[in-house]
Amino acid sequence: MTAALQASLFDTGRPAPGELDDRVRREHLRGGAWIDVLPGWLSGADALFETLARTVPWRAERRQMYERVVDVPRLLCFYDEGDDLPDPALVAARQALDRHYRRELGEPFATVGLCLYRDGRDSVAWHGDRIGRGSTEDTMVAIVSVGDPRALLLRPRGGGPARRHELGHGDLIVMGGSCQRTWEHAIPKTSRAVGPRISIQFRPRGVR
Repeated sequence: MTAALQASLFDTGRPAPGELDDRVRREHLRGGAWIDVLPGWLSGADALFETLARTVPWRAERRQMYERVVDVPRLLCFYDEGDDLPDPALVAARQALDRHYRRELGEPFATVGLCLYRDGRDSVAWHGDRIGRGSTEDTMVAIVSVGDPRALLLRPRGGGPARRHELGHGDLIVMGGSCQRTWEHAIPKTSRAVGPRISIQFRPRGVR
C-alpha cells in the first residue's frame, strides 16, 4: 500500500523549474567525478507528483536475481527520445538543463526515466548508469525528485564511505564527469514512515 504524500507548505503553484546559473553548487568527488545539487529547483513539485502518480502508465517489473526471479521494488516508466512527456514541466526542466549543461555535456538530454518509490520498502541497490556509453565515457545524469524526501547515497565504486543527500519536493542532483563509472548510487530501504517519491531522470542518448 502506498503512503500518502506529505505536501510541503511552501511548495505551491504551477510546476516549473528555476534558474541554474548562480544557484547550483558543485561538489568535486575523487576520480574525476562531480555532483551538482540544487534544493527546491522545481517549484510546484507536489502538484507535479500528483499528476505523474495519477497519469503515468506505471509498470511493475520482475528480474532475474541469482537463481530466482524477484519483483523490482519500485514502479517504472521510460520515455525514449522523441516520446511525448507526461507533463509540460518535464519539457521545461529538460530545456533548462540543456541551456545550463549543453556546452559542458556537448549534447542534449534525450530520454526521461521515471521511478515511483511507493513507501520505505521500495528501493534501488548500489549501481551506476553504465548500460551503453556510460560504461566507457564521461556523461551526465540529472535527477529531479518530487514527493517525500528519500536518501540518495553515493560511494566510490567497490565500496567506501557513503555520502547522503535527502532529495524530494523538487530537489535536483546532477551526477557528472566519471561519476557513473567510478561511483555508485542507491536509494536504500527504510523503516521510517515515509510517503511516496518519484525520481525523474534525464539522460543523454545511449546512456541507461
